[in-house]
Amino acid sequence: MQEIESTWYQDATIYSVDLKVFQDTDENGIGDFQGLIDRLDYFSKLGIDCIWLLPFYPSPGRDNGYDVMDYYGVDPQLGTLGDFVEFVRAADDRGIRVIIDFVVNHTSDQHPWFQAARSDPNSKYRDFYLWADEKPQIRPDRGPVFPGEEDHVWSYDNEADAYYYHRFYHFQPDLNIANQAVREEAKKILGFWLELGVAGFRIDAAGLLTQTKGLTEEPLNDPHSFLKELREFVSRRRSDAVLLAEADTPPAELGEYFGESDEMHLLLNFQLNAHILLALARGESAPLTSVLKELPDPSKNAGWANFLRNLDELNIGALTEAEQADVYEEFAPDETMRIYDRGIRRRLAPILDGNDKHIKLAYSLLFSLPGTPIIVYGDEIGMGEDLDQPGRFAVRTPMQWTDAPNAGFSTADPDDLIRPIISDETYAPTEVNVADRLADPNSLLNWISYLIRTYNEFPALARGDGTILNVDHPAVFAHASSLAGETMVTVHNLSDESATITLPLNSNPTPVFGDANFGPDGDSLHISLSSYGYCWFQL
Repeated sequence: MQEIESTWYQDATIYSVDLKVFQDTDENGIGDFQGLIDRLDYFSKLGIDCIWLLPFYPSPGRDNGYDVMDYYGVDPQLGTLGDFVEFVRAADDRGIRVIIDFVVNHTSDQHPWFQAARSDPNSKYRDFYLWADEKPQIRPDRGPVFPGEEDHVWSYDNEADAYYYHRFYHFQPDLNIANQAVREEAKKILGFWLELGVAGFRIDAAGLLTQTKGLTEEPLNDPHSFLKELREFVSRRRSDAVLLAEADTPPAELGEYFGESDEMHLLLNFQLNAHILLALARGESAPLTSVLKELPDPSKNAGWANFLRNLDELNIGALTEAEQADVYEEFAPDETMRIYDRGIRRRLAPILDGNDKHIKLAYSLLFSLPGTPIIVYGDEIGMGEDLDQPGRFAVRTPMQWTDAPNAGFSTADPDDLIRPIISDETYAPTEVNVADRLADPNSLLNWISYLIRTYNEFPALARGDGTILNVDHPAVFAHASSLAGETMVTVHNLSDESATITLPLNSNPTPVFGDANFGPDGDSLHISLSSYGYCWFQL
């Protein structure tokens, strides 16, 4: 009898955390695994099911840990492998799974593989990377991922007397995924961490793992063969493990990453994220309706991972120039708030001017849409950003636990902190912190905890067959999700003005979340919503 694949990830709420800025316990100004262990009760109270850890591997730290120099270890500043295992075990005791970043598109230039490759042309590691004797031209479809910070994808190495290929920073040479030896090493890495208890992996730069690299001109016979190999390997080693992919491509291409239920379990929904921002900026539902109609249906046991914010830039490159202009004007009017000609480097709360009703509307919308919701650490208390920090570090500031010095993040000297505590008077720890939010029954933190608990009661929201409902108001988005005879209807007013709509529903609604006035009228239902109002109800 064939084993039924576990799909816990379709009902989960994922919490994304950079442990370097979460909780410091050894007074060196850097968060660590013991800090995560000490805060596990917080995760339980919040109600999340899965923690997604950003890279914690040994690294020179030039790209927040994404420049990996050892895939089989823990950066000594963050703890030991023993600490990692203890964290995974303690999380599991609370019913919380752990997934980690798998960064195999590139390594650090300090990785032993690259050091061997550059120093010996006969080393087996030479073909782990991509080389050219003369500096090639940049192809239009293979430019730098970080425009403005890198101007080429080929850099010269003196010791190798050759140019090496890199789509990211020059200190992150690309791995040659076409080399089967690289693929086998990648699977060994996955196997290692699975043995230590992780429940899955977020596949960094998955879109680049399906493309030809270096000087290769011929298209791959099967661009997704590597991702399929990873899925087959992971499923064989742990049947309930999940692969969460970062793939930001046009909607017509996204379905390829699900495959025939033989590739990715979850896809980060960048398309939806960009269009949610546009809908919030314009106060109109049309962008949501259009993108949901364009997105492909996931394959069996697969789905979307939806988010309002991630720990990179808020990428709006999927929008037209006119749409981007509207988003920038509303949410990032200052050039210092923008990055890479495609994104915004701000936190959600300041983007929405700290308006509690607007923030709650956005989260209600996120949790009501089909897929697995992701929350970024700190957003549940309404943390702000520090635009004085370079690049994406603006949104990677230390977690604000209390109004004590260093926000309760660390007892180290403030000058020794990995990043400064936010000093903006609106979002400083004296104004925004976990302790105060927990004590306030009407706080955003307690509201989000209640949102998660309510969401868990209605699996139709995550897994159901979705239908967009026609409404007679441009600012209101309504949709229904049905599963096993249960139908949930959710309605969201994206405008700062009240709205009343009529839905062709003759069922008696049972309100389960939000605040709206219902009025039946024959075969129709009148719903009155306040500004940024929302409601969920069961039919």
